[in-house]
Amino acid sequence: MKYNFDAVIDRRNTNSIKWDRVDKLFESRDGLPLSVADMDFKSPPEITQSIKTRAEHGFFGYSAIPDSYYEAVMNWVSSRHNWEIQKEWITFTPGVIPSLNIAIVAFTNPGDGILVQSPVYPPFFSIVRNNGRKLVNNQLKVREGRYVIDFDILEKQLSEGVKMMLLCSPHNPVGRVWSYEELKLISDLCLKNNVLLVSDEIHSDIIYSHTKHTPLGSISEELANNSITCIAPTKTFNIPGVGFSSVIIPNKNLYDEFNRTSANMAIGGMHGVFGPLAGEAAYRYGANWLDQLLVYLEGNADLLHKYIKENVSKIKFNKPEGTYLGWLDCRDLEIKYEDLRSYFITKVKIELNDGMPFGAGGEGYLRLNFASPRSIIMEALERLKVGLS
Repeated sequence: MKYNFDAVIDRRNTNSIKWDRVDKLFESRDGLPLSVADMDFKSPPEITQSIKTRAEHGFFGYSAIPDSYYEAVMNWVSSRHNWEIQKEWITFTPGVIPSLNIAIVAFTNPGDGILVQSPVYPPFFSIVRNNGRKLVNNQLKVREGRYVIDFDILEKQLSEGVKMMLLCSPHNPVGRVWSYEELKLISDLCLKNNVLLVSDEIHSDIIYSHTKHTPLGSISEELANNSITCIAPTKTFNIPGVGFSSVIIPNKNLYDEFNRTSANMAIGGMHGVFGPLAGEAAYRYGANWLDQLLVYLEGNADLLHKYIKENVSKIKFNKPEGTYLGWLDCRDLEIKYEDLRSYFITKVKIELNDGMPFGAGGEGYLRLNFASPRSIIMEALERLKVGLS
């Protein structure tokens, strides 16, 4: 089956966080919201059908997670990422950020150091600070237009009492897909310094050509026993509204403590009827849809790169290796960093994410979600050209 990702579908009046605030945000209906990280594509039809079939039953009481869901997760991780996981390693939460929050509460104490790598998804900062932990920032460096890790600084920081490292893999917003060699270095340093690695791999299925995602826990048995991996079908198949994710914890002691803490926080076992249902349908039947989606998204990324380079020279954009998020370097624009987002809303009629909440290194950047029909991306690019000329 061939899917039509060019179709423009009106998402207004659906309580969409992305689209139903357009009139107020832009004071008109012609604004383009390209910030919130969901896609403007219909999910695979098998997901829709599974929800319809279940809804027609008419009963929506508390439901258990069937063995078939575990099987779907294990088969997906094996076939897409060559990692053989076991049912006894898998547990569930309403989302990846709740998973990270549970891990912080379960395995660190107030005042403990937790390392993150900015610029990074803003909740990484809040879940550390709101739990009374010490934020340790290993800021990513840009070398020849590509973000890299300063391993000398990382080694020093990990040796100074850090208890946990929150890894974003692939990285949001800079689009890096960390190589096996980079992940091996990170894991060796964490093992050496007794630092627990918690990896957010929610974007692990959105990977472009000539790049490969390596699940952190697949590197070695020793690392698997010192790691927690968080995945979800929500970004991959555009179902973030179902609120469901899987957590892979090979170490039984860590697994038991994670679940105990989850239960104490009244999170364990809390899931809706449709989350596991949609997730299982996605993992069982969504591979062909995803394969076609990746080709389309990479085409959008190539278009962005070419158009910006040729027509908006004051913005720098390097094609991401993964995710559907573009990280725009706007530092050469004669606009104050704190005014960038509002300038783009009022003058360019595009809403993007301000880079500053992503932490040190985000100043002067904007994040653009390019998971939209190509006509919308082209319209946004033409607005950039006119609005910044």
